[in-house]
Amino acid sequence: MKFDVKDIKLAPQGKKRIEWAEQFMPVLRIIRERFIKEKPFKGVRMSACLHVTTETANLMRTLKAGGAQVILVPSNPLSTQDDVASSLVKDYGISVHAKFGEDRTTYYKHLNAGLDQKPHITMDDGADLVSLLHSKRKALAPKVWGSTEETTTGVIRLKSLAKEGLLKFPVVAVNDAKTKHFFDNRYGTGQSTLDGIIRATNVLLAGKSVVIAGYGWCGRGAAMRADGMGAKVIVTEVDHTKAIEAAMDGFDVMPIAEASKLGDIFVTLTGDINVIRPEHFRKMKDGAIVCNSGHFDVELDLKGLKKIAKSVKIVRDFVEQYTLKSGRRINILAEGRLVNLAAAEGHPASVMDMSFANQSLSAEYVTKNYKKLKKQVYPVPEKIDEKIADLKLQSMGIKIDRLTPEQKAYLAAWEIGT
Repeated sequence: MKFDVKDIKLAPQGKKRIEWAEQFMPVLRIIRERFIKEKPFKGVRMSACLHVTTETANLMRTLKAGGAQVILVPSNPLSTQDDVASSLVKDYGISVHAKFGEDRTTYYKHLNAGLDQKPHITMDDGADLVSLLHSKRKALAPKVWGSTEETTTGVIRLKSLAKEGLLKFPVVAVNDAKTKHFFDNRYGTGQSTLDGIIRATNVLLAGKSVVIAGYGWCGRGAAMRADGMGAKVIVTEVDHTKAIEAAMDGFDVMPIAEASKLGDIFVTLTGDINVIRPEHFRKMKDGAIVCNSGHFDVELDLKGLKKIAKSVKIVRDFVEQYTLKSGRRINILAEGRLVNLAAAEGHPASVMDMSFANQSLSAEYVTKNYKKLKKQVYPVPEKIDEKIADLKLQSMGIKIDRLTPEQKAYLAAWEIGT
C-alpha cells in the first residue's frame, strides 16, 4: 500500500480521535454495519478528495467495509489532520496521501496519486479530481463510472461542465441533498466558522460588528451563530431575494463598501472571487479581523492587500497581520483558506454524519446504476435523503407522525375541492 503522510508515529493519537468522532456518527455506523454484510463495493476502486479529518476517516472506514479499495487525498492543504492521516494508514490499512500545510506542487502530486489507481468512482469536495480528469488526466475519464460532489463550489463547477456538454461521466450532487446542505452548511459551517475565528484570535464576539459576505446556507448559519453570541451582524449580498431574507431575519444589509467601514470581523462565504478587495481593506478599522469560510482561497484579494501594505508579519498561529501605509492593521486568518478547517476541526461529527451518509449511499447508487446514468449532474435520490433523515431521527430518539391512508389519498387527488 502506497501512502504519503507527515509522521506515521502520530497514529495512536489519531486513532483515539477517530474513535471519538465515530461515537457521534450513528447513521454512518448503521450504514457501515449493512455494508459489512452486503459488500456493495467489492472490487470497486474509489478515490476520495476530501478534508482529511476524523469524520472523513469514518467515511473511509465505511467505504472499505463495503469492499472498496480506497485512496484518500486532501481537498485543502490546510485542512489535513496529520494524526488522522497516519492512523488511517497504520490502523485501518487505507492509503492516504496528505500532509498539513503542503505546498501547491505536493498538493497536486497527491491529487494525481489519488487518480493513479484508475478509479471507478471519485468523491470530491470542490471538484478537483473531476477537474484533473477533464484536463491533465483525460485518458482515465472513460473508465470512471461516476462521481459524488460534497460542496456548493464543486457543484457549480460541475453544472457548468454539464451545461457545455463537456462532463465525461455522471455526478451526484451530494451537496444539494436536504440532509446535507440544511444541516452541514447551516449548522456545521455556522458553528465551526466561529470556532475557527475564536481559536485563532481568542476574540470576544459579544458587542462586535460581524460582517457576513453571502447569505446562502453557510452565511445564514454563520450569521445566526454570531447573532447568538451577542454580535451585531451585517450582511452583504448580490442576490435580491437573499438580501430581503437577511433583512427579514433582523440583520442590517448593505454593500461591502459601506460595511467595510463598520465591521470588526469579516467572514466571506460566497464561493466567488475577490469579494473583499484593496478598496475595502483601506476603509477597515485598525485591527480588523478578516477570514474566509468559502471553499477556495480566492474570496479575499490577498495579492491586492499585499501591494498596499508596508509590512506583513505572523502575530499568532493562523494570523498574518498586514500593516497598511496608514498604520492601520488588518489581521488575515488562515491565509484566506477555510478558517473552520485550517484553524479549527471543521464541522462537528454529528453534522458530518448526515453528509457522509449521503456520500456512502450516493456512491452505492452510482455503483448500482452507472450503466443507466447519463453524463450529467444528478440530485441525490429523494428516497436516500428521506432514509438518512429517518435514521437520524431514530438515533436522536425522536418519533414523528405518519400519514393515514386517507391523508395520502387526499394529497394525491385533484378531484377533491375545498
